Amino acid sequence: MIKKSDRGKPWERTKSYRRRVNEREPKQTFLIVCEGAKTEPNYFNSFRVRTATIKVRGAGDNTVNVVSLALHLSKEQAKEGPRYDQIWCVFDRDENTPERFNEAFAMADKEGVKIAYSNQAFELWYLLHFNYYNTPMSRSSYIKKLDKLLGHKYEKNSPTIYDELKDKQPDAIRNAKRLLETHAELAPEKNDPSTTVHRLVEELNQHI
Repeated sequence: MIKKSDRGKPWERTKSYRRRVNEREPKQTFLIVCEGAKTEPNYFNSFRVRTATIKVRGAGDNTVNVVSLALHLSKEQAKEGPRYDQIWCVFDRDENTPERFNEAFAMADKEGVKIAYSNQAFELWYLLHFNYYNTPMSRSSYIKKLDKLLGHKYEKNSPTIYDELKDKQPDAIRNAKRLLETHAELAPEKNDPSTTVHRLVEELNQHI
């Protein structure tokens, strides 16, 4: 039993509580710049993070310009307050030339920007929620498979796709990691199919 004299005065307990609140870790801040204008932003904005704040921007532009925009937004943020803790660029191999694709990687690496890429397209990440795929296929094939697996027509800019796939997310992460392991070298422009979207997803999941 705690003696009355050991409980401390009410105002002392309040001070201790306030000190603990003030000593809490500050929220992590994420900047996520996506190649797509809506598809990827809709997906990442659906993460219900509690111990982080995220800013998602849809560039609607090529890989190099996505990285350039991320660097610009990062510098603007640094002028106004604390820098972003993590900066991510999300883009596809898709119609980008190997030169432009690799240039984006080089720019990002030089500036400490992380990349979540997909080869060929972001929809590969969705497909991996259902099955493991290690055979190259076109974007149109991705869509046809998703129509069948979802049980309805896939909407590219769907605001509900995150919730539809959430329960299968652990499978997608395992499949994405397994897929990367099949490629002997890290050559994203050649490794078809492959994706590193799961790396960003795992980072965000730490803050849910």
